[in-house]
Amino acid sequence: MGQLLPPTLMIGKQGLSPEFMRSLDAELEGRELVKIKFTAFKAEKKELVKKLALDSSSHLVMRVGNVAVLYRQNSDAAKRRISG
Repeated sequence: MGQLLPPTLMIGKQGLSPEFMRSLDAELEGRELVKIKFTAFKAEKKELVKKLALDSSSHLVMRVGNVAVLYRQNSDAAKRRISG
């Protein structure tokens, strides 16, 4: 599923700013599965993806090249988009 998603967030020169983290939280809440593209900080992406997952209480599903996919199940069962 993650491979077919278009990137919904991009990490640019602002990095993991509070605004980016709020956007990530909102995307995870609404979509559960979020694809993030690194347009900057490419050398640090391995560490940054781990930090993103930890700080957003999500799970790293995959990281390929400059793209990562995170998953966080919606706490409201009625709003879950991914069953499992």
